[in-house]
Amino acid sequence: MNIYVANLTRLVNSQDLTKHFSDYGEVSSAKVINDKFTGESRGFAFLEMPDDNAGRKAISELNGSVIDGRNIVVNEAKPQRERERSDYGRRW
Repeated sequence: MNIYVANLTRLVNSQDLTKHFSDYGEVSSAKVINDKFTGESRGFAFLEMPDDNAGRKAISELNGSVIDGRNIVVNEAKPQRERERSDYGRRW
């Protein structure tokens, strides 16, 4: 199950999230999203938990919990929409 975590401070890293979520089951990956220019955290992350039941329980129980002084938002990650392909505005 893919999980979206938001409202993170800039100090929270992938290891912190793995530790926070591992009480609910195996965390196969955790990635804090960083700004491509500054390298600083953008305040959200994605986690992967192979057991869907463990993922649902983690979402239910960790949504609103506190990490580094902030109440985090935890939801099931939605699939990224395919961007519409268009040649509008393309210069040849």
